[in-house]
Amino acid sequence: MKSNVTMKIAKNRFWNQWWVAYEQPTLAWACVFLLLLAVSCKSDSKDELVVAKVYVPEAPSYTDAHMWYIEQNDRGQGADVFYIPSTWEFDWYTPDCVISHWAAPSLPLHREHMMTEMTEVAQYMADGNNFYSPYYRHITLNTWATLNEDTIRRRYEAVAWKDVKNAFEHYLTHYNQGRPFILAGFSQGGKSVVELLKTLPEKHRAQLIAAYVLGYKVTPDDVQKAPWIKAAQGATDTGVTICYNSVSDVKYLKSVISAPNVICINPVNWKTDATPATLHDTITVTLSPEHKVLVLKGFDGSYLPNILNILNVGDYHGIEPWVYSENLRQNIQQRIRAHRQPTK
Repeated sequence: MKSNVTMKIAKNRFWNQWWVAYEQPTLAWACVFLLLLAVSCKSDSKDELVVAKVYVPEAPSYTDAHMWYIEQNDRGQGADVFYIPSTWEFDWYTPDCVISHWAAPSLPLHREHMMTEMTEVAQYMADGNNFYSPYYRHITLNTWATLNEDTIRRRYEAVAWKDVKNAFEHYLTHYNQGRPFILAGFSQGGKSVVELLKTLPEKHRAQLIAAYVLGYKVTPDDVQKAPWIKAAQGATDTGVTICYNSVSDVKYLKSVISAPNVICINPVNWKTDATPATLHDTITVTLSPEHKVLVLKGFDGSYLPNILNILNVGDYHGIEPWVYSENLRQNIQQRIRAHRQPTK
């Protein structure tokens, strides 16, 4: 497949939907709404925005089918995929002017945003597999934009992580039935995969085919706390973690998502050294062993939206699940086969 065709697919099938969700016309109306809120929330005496408290959305109940996106496509040779989506919402305000730093799965619009990603990822991860993806109270883009690891950790652990943990426990109890499974997530979803790995009970580690941490990091502290997190060394090893981030130059590493990182593999040639690989005929993907990141040459990421001046700025964060989608589709099938038919 040619590079321009692939980029057109990636752009049209995801980012166009992102822009439809946020710009045409939702973002425009949202801006008007927030402006009106800001005006209505201003103090008469000090002409300033009154934000006396923070709104934490109601926790989702994972017994409710509306809190899941599910596809069941296993025809007998597949596995389960538990997928956690990335960050979609900006900080937002309730009608009584209280700010929230988390998505609200009870709001149809927030679920619609997350489902945009779920359905696109399912096109290749759910191929022959059962796919389970929970809606959850993810922390907002503005939280990431603080670039403050303590703020990110505190807001994530207080709300988002509780949802992810509860959803995974519900999945194991009610859906999994002892089947082999794959953990996967993009960006904040990748962070959630790492946290699930760190707390994965030993009895379930044998069921784990692989974990895909797309567009996030696995830190030295993570592997010290959970030594069972093992880096993938090739295309068919199982029980391992696949992790990568893509940039135009190593100077664009972002500490909140991609550094420090101790696990990286090239998803085009499935090597962990600096052997370059050609993607879609014109893109060269080279892993930097020193920085544990993928450096892309020949890729035009100009269509990627600059998100709060922290993402898609020299890095290619927005493409992680999409530009390598066919490689990931094939690799998921490879690892499932390897898990089902281990080498004797």
